[in-house]
Amino acid sequence: MKILIATGIFPPQIGGPATYSKLLQDLLPSRGFSVEVVNFGDVLMFPKGIRHLIYFFKIVFRGVRADVIYAQDPVSVGLPAFIASKILRKKFYLKVVGDYAWEQFQIENPKLHNVRLEEFQARTCDWKTEVRKRIERSVARGAVRVVVPSIYLKKIVSLWGVPEKRLTVIYNGFDAPVISENKEALRKKLGISGYTIVSVGRLVPWKGFSVLIDAMPEIMQKIPSAHIFIIGDGPENVGLKKKIEELHLDRSVTLLGKKPQKELFEYIKASDVFILNTAYEGFSHQLLEVMALGAPIITTPEGGNSEIITDRDNGLLVPYNDRLLIQEAVHTLCTDHAFAGNLVKNAQKKINEFSNERMIDALTKEFSISNI
Repeated sequence: MKILIATGIFPPQIGGPATYSKLLQDLLPSRGFSVEVVNFGDVLMFPKGIRHLIYFFKIVFRGVRADVIYAQDPVSVGLPAFIASKILRKKFYLKVVGDYAWEQFQIENPKLHNVRLEEFQARTCDWKTEVRKRIERSVARGAVRVVVPSIYLKKIVSLWGVPEKRLTVIYNGFDAPVISENKEALRKKLGISGYTIVSVGRLVPWKGFSVLIDAMPEIMQKIPSAHIFIIGDGPENVGLKKKIEELHLDRSVTLLGKKPQKELFEYIKASDVFILNTAYEGFSHQLLEVMALGAPIITTPEGGNSEIITDRDNGLLVPYNDRLLIQEAVHTLCTDHAFAGNLVKNAQKKINEFSNERMIDALTKEFSISNI
């Protein structure tokens, strides 16, 4: 079979879809598949609308030789890939790792950032959001198969009107990051001292960075040397900087901005605890990387997180934006080193369940079934 992968990003660009698409390009040929990739990132220099039209024609041109067109999101690449598949009469597969309409709604309506993803599915919104909803749902309903990386996302996409029999959960595989230096050497290299907390993600409302900053004075009452490094960029950058200044936390909270992947991994391995205070997570590749790097994890039970982290076994689960419980969890890991070490040990066992081989085996089976 010949698989055409339509992706929004591809290496050297960094991100989940880029990593995933490259894995498919590298590993599917060993299972007897021919793989070609069409990267939306190659047309970003053109104006909006024009870039989508050019991308559509690229899909049509290369899709002629394909048996299956596999899109990595339901909107930017999904819509042009879906239309192309209809014109070419090719089987259309779709991967859904989140709800694009909800994410844009959250960014454009910061005062409504507490609208949960489940509630959003039945909510009537502004016309832009309703158009995005209609696009992603129509594209998903038109797919032969919709691949999702968690049971949680399967439930969400089923609310889009996709029959359950066409939804397949395939957990993402990943390559465990390797950082040769030990924790002490990395702390010296990065200039880190004291009790180090790291949090990573796009600076958007549902990632909860604002509350993490609010919690720092309480954390510092029990752990005076505590320092949090927040890695990432996004629309909340200015607001978070202002909050740090207002709370006089310049010496204990540092916004590092976006970092190259290797340096990001170095900060995680050098940390004493990693916190992901999120209201939504389809399936967190970031958590798997942290587990492999050996930092104890505090996160929320939201979305697919509870499919990766079991509370008090391989991490700590606390409710989203609960300042008191976040502070208590940090203090527990700071004072009980044996408990923290046990969480790390169990986490590193858990990641064996998310191998690339398992992911490729499952995806190969799906492609093969559709070809019968």
